[in-house]
Amino acid sequence: MPSSESQLAVAVDIGGTFTDIALHDPRSGLVWRAKTPSVPGDPSRAFMTGVGLALEEAGFPASHLGRVLHGTTVATNMILEDKGARAALVTTAGFRHVLAIGRQDIPRRANLYSWVKPARPVPASRVFEVRERIGPGGAVLEDLDEASVRAAAAACRAADVEAVAVCLLHAFANPDHERRVAAILREELPGLAVTASTDVLPVVREYERSLATVLNAVVMPGVSTYVSRLQGRLGEAGIAAPLLLMQSNGGVAGAATIRRAPALTALSGPAAGVVGAREVAASCGIQDIITVDLGGTSADICLIKDGRIGLTQAGHVGEWPLPLPMVDMVTIGAGGGSIARVAGGTLTVGPQSAGADPGPAAYGRGGREATVTDAHVVLGHLPEKLLGGRMALDLAAAREVVATTVAEPLGLSLEAAARGILAIADNHMVGALRVVSVERGHDPRDFTLVPFGGAGPLHGCALADLLGIRRVLVPPAPGVLCADGLLAADLKAEFSRTLPRAGRIDVAVAEAILAELGEQAEDWLAAEGVAEVDRRQVRVALLRYHGQGGELVVPWSGGAEDVQAAFAAAHDALYGFSLDAPIELVTLRVEATGRMPPAPRETLPPGSGIVPRGELTVHLETGPASVPLLDRALFGAGDRFAGPAVVAQLDATTLVPPGWHGEVHASGALLLTRTDEPRETRT
Repeated sequence: MPSSESQLAVAVDIGGTFTDIALHDPRSGLVWRAKTPSVPGDPSRAFMTGVGLALEEAGFPASHLGRVLHGTTVATNMILEDKGARAALVTTAGFRHVLAIGRQDIPRRANLYSWVKPARPVPASRVFEVRERIGPGGAVLEDLDEASVRAAAAACRAADVEAVAVCLLHAFANPDHERRVAAILREELPGLAVTASTDVLPVVREYERSLATVLNAVVMPGVSTYVSRLQGRLGEAGIAAPLLLMQSNGGVAGAATIRRAPALTALSGPAAGVVGAREVAASCGIQDIITVDLGGTSADICLIKDGRIGLTQAGHVGEWPLPLPMVDMVTIGAGGGSIARVAGGTLTVGPQSAGADPGPAAYGRGGREATVTDAHVVLGHLPEKLLGGRMALDLAAAREVVATTVAEPLGLSLEAAARGILAIADNHMVGALRVVSVERGHDPRDFTLVPFGGAGPLHGCALADLLGIRRVLVPPAPGVLCADGLLAADLKAEFSRTLPRAGRIDVAVAEAILAELGEQAEDWLAAEGVAEVDRRQVRVALLRYHGQGGELVVPWSGGAEDVQAAFAAAHDALYGFSLDAPIELVTLRVEATGRMPPAPRETLPPGSGIVPRGELTVHLETGPASVPLLDRALFGAGDRFAGPAVVAQLDATTLVPPGWHGEVHASGALLLTRTDEPRETRT
């Protein structure tokens, strides 16, 4: 057991380039942060190196750790890079091609006439059928033929698969056959990973349920191996604290849960950042925010209303819909490494990225294409050295690539070309910002923009100007906010069940189902070791108008009229109208939460005024100007300054344009406010 002397919490977020660590001592309220290069071949090595660095800086032994929290991209990368296990799918006879058929829609930006359906994670040659049939109401129409299951097991063995997914027709209404099939497969195929849709996504829609189960099987061996290796290394280091992993739903769960359903971690990194942003905003008394997590390759954007992080079951990982509950966000290919190219006289930015190797030309690693970061360097938005002086920028290389690949082909000056790159990148992100706000019935001007990630604070004020937003909040440590977000995350899980038949709300039937789901949630909370006083459950319902293909989530109040009124109000807010049509109840869900110790909230001592550490020549729209370079580490509570200015810190740089004023909040957050009319206020 962890030492009773201190219950330190350490959070580790592994990214493609760096691994970020945050160590919190709840007794003193202090937080120590560290960064170390990631090790893609074995992420657990960077994990342990980072934990060691943080403990060494804080002066604590490993035995004082009480919680170890982790955000991982292992499952995400296996799905995106098609490097998961060789898997098979076992399904009901006659439904072998559910995966291949999929849905009739094509990606939004794809060419209608040239789009080719991507190859499925499991080809039809590795889909095996068993004889059985469950009706949509849960009745057994044909008994399970166990001989056909053993034949499927033999086919899996012959196909040399490493994992098997089981998804039988209508198993969400009656899981008995599916559970028996999984049991036989485990008996016949010892050592192979076997996963059933009942344990992953027991809800309606065969294609999405099949795909989620298959993806879970594909990543299960790799994630299980990684988690086991990590737990072994923690034990070798004398760390007995439980390992909790971040899920896509914005909560953490124990290693046993993640081994059973590793697909739950598919978007764990971005989810942790959203949780961290909400916590920082709450410390400033702000509940309505739009977050922009801008890294080297992508921008993840999320809207939070009334302090509540919305969940969706319409998310995607790469090309695949993954209808597991996840933080409702929009991701686009825009980041500091996004490549700018000129083709046919047209300048485009992204979604291709220079990545970490070679990276932007300014990083001095051989990059030969202009990127968003290079444009910032050309315009003087970054100091000469980053990462606390450990990384020098190559200004000459940045100027050369922007000049030769963008400015000269377009006949523009160097600075105009750089501003064009940034303008295009900003407008890409504004489009995504409108998707989460305007397209969902929210006015972005009513929200505070929270940019974070290594590149986010460079773009925050420009994005706010384009949307008419007048307040921007930059977190104390924007570049490592995902690690900070892990410290603020609670244990969380969802338990869902689709009704045997969609239809009018039958309160008695719904209450019986919710009671069963509540028991499952209570069992899970107990297994995770959550004290009764820290357990919470929220009931929700997924409803639709008769004939609709999708549902809306509303709180379950226990009364049919109240639930229907809540659905009509939600439909009107999202689509601008409601219908005089029957409302159907489709799925019920219980969201279980185990409250964790409070997240750290640092308090800055009062400031005595900001003294610039130097000046930078920044190319503004009105021409070059000398602007103060401010050191954020020297800020105190209440300190104020006016733009234009550049604020430097270890993990990020903040650009404050003319017309913006900054004030340092006692929490360490930087509040930027527009004090004159923004250039554009369109929404």
